[in-house]
Amino acid sequence: MIQFSEADRAKVSAAITAAEATSDGEIVAVTTPLSDSYHDVALHWALVPLFAVLAWAAWRPTALTWWYQFLFGGWQPEPSMGQLLTLLLFFAALKFTVAVLILKWMPLRLALTPGATKHRRVRRRAVTIFKAAAERRTENRAGILIYLSMGERRAEIVADEAITKVTTPDVWGEAMATLLADVREGRPGDGICAAIQQIGVVLAEHFPKTAANPNEIPDKLIEL
Repeated sequence: MIQFSEADRAKVSAAITAAEATSDGEIVAVTTPLSDSYHDVALHWALVPLFAVLAWAAWRPTALTWWYQFLFGGWQPEPSMGQLLTLLLFFAALKFTVAVLILKWMPLRLALTPGATKHRRVRRRAVTIFKAAAERRTENRAGILIYLSMGERRAEIVADEAITKVTTPDVWGEAMATLLADVREGRPGDGICAAIQQIGVVLAEHFPKTAANPNEIPDKLIEL
């Protein structure tokens, strides 16, 4: 996982200050190692070996008898249906438990999580953070969030009501591309700064600086 240095934090703070110097807009930069734990994804995948055991027993029911005799000795009487089903339940529970434990390793869990699921979870978390940190916290409703989720390798830009009224989502495409290009090269601090600079240009065009507008949100990188 890429870590932010003190130099990165200082650069981001300086970039926010510079961008807000020409605009009444407020920029919030947030980074997090992971936007979601994806426990449900792990449970869904853990069901695969469980059902595989059930399918195996349906395909080769005599195999259960062999395993019962192997585990409990050859001098036992023929196992009853209840004993065989109990053994099957044990195998299924064992496979499920092992799969859950293996999927506690987050890199594997993330690799098995569909991209669309990651996108939805990152977007949802970004919107939640925006509502808590920036939405309606500025007098002119001109707050904007840059959100970077390192584990999913995804980013979001979320804008307040006044900004969305005068811009389109395409406006932020270039800023997003710039951000992700530097992040892919292992320079997340530079990527955030470059995105802030481009966002600052847009904010200065639509919300130029006025003397009456205070700095309402701290100019710093927020690390969750």
